[in-house]
Amino acid sequence: MIFLKAFIVGGLICTVGQILIDKTKLTPARILVTFVVLGVFLQLLRVYEPLVNFAGAGATVPLTGFGYNLCKGAAKAVSEQGFLGIFTGGFTSSAGGIAAALIFGFLVSVIFRSKPKK
Repeated sequence: MIFLKAFIVGGLICTVGQILIDKTKLTPARILVTFVVLGVFLQLLRVYEPLVNFAGAGATVPLTGFGYNLCKGAAKAVSEQGFLGIFTGGFTSSAGGIAAALIFGFLVSVIFRSKPKK
């Protein structure tokens, strides 16, 4: 059942992104930034964490989950370190995911060669 919840919630989030790409003139970069900011905003309203508890990876893997993670890390760091935590908490909480993306991106670029479009 947990896989079905993750699939449905993650699919709905990605469907919203696809609709924004197809039906608006927003660039993909602006849509991605909107999703991250939306994740932060929903976490500030205490709406996103219950969604994460319900859907698991279906809510944490899309970009809204990245925003949620940044906000949650910053809030934790502020409670532990004070004002400086605003700047360090988001990086600390998301460092593992960012490092994995960089490492796997590099490995894929080494293994596969890009080809120009014809």
